[in-house]
Amino acid sequence: MLPWLTTPHFPPARRALKEPNGLLALSDTLTPEWLLAAYRQGIFPWFMEGEPVMWWSPDPRMVVFPSELRITRSLRKTLERGQFEVRCDTSFRRVMDECAAPRGGERLTWIGSEITEGYCQLHELGWAHSVETWLDGELVGGLYGVAIGRVFYGESMFHRVSDASKVAFAHLARGLHDRGYALIDCQMTTPHLASLGGREIPRDVFIAALERWTEVDARPQRWPVDALRRDWRTDAPAPERT
Repeated sequence: MLPWLTTPHFPPARRALKEPNGLLALSDTLTPEWLLAAYRQGIFPWFMEGEPVMWWSPDPRMVVFPSELRITRSLRKTLERGQFEVRCDTSFRRVMDECAAPRGGERLTWIGSEITEGYCQLHELGWAHSVETWLDGELVGGLYGVAIGRVFYGESMFHRVSDASKVAFAHLARGLHDRGYALIDCQMTTPHLASLGGREIPRDVFIAALERWTEVDARPQRWPVDALRRDWRTDAPAPERT
């Protein structure tokens, strides 16, 4: 039987179920304290509005090492053209709302009001961040996640224009690499993330990496609006895939 938690003291991730993969515990609480405690242990919330909060730690874990960012030739051309403006932390709630919008015929979303409020509180405290792509003054893509120490925990991304979310992710990964970040947690495996350099690692390897990196300079920070901007025309090429 899954444990029902009343305090943010999570069981070890190794106790998570194999089916459904990674389900670890339940609670009725989702606050910054709970979220920070969970992320430090490789655990994240994923549930539908109206359900108990479900806490997960799947095995294997999808990650991107910033040094392994993959950029296709077509994406590099988009980056070098520079038609998108990349901003940080100017529209965090809007990015979450866009990520929550149903897509591909879906009618429901796991990013409900409780999730949104929890992460917006984390953002106000300086732990959660958005990376946004803008085109002609309109928000057309982006992502959001949580930064603790030298680890960025990606949560969700969206695009309304082709390549807009990939541009945001490329700026994020290269910028994190420049700042000494060790790891981007992508949680679940998707072809989209694999195309950007994501790969699966065993959960115990992931947890060991968190133990090493989450306490390095682990403090909330405000990201300047231009923190991740770069001129890709003068940037050293990343590994490419056609």
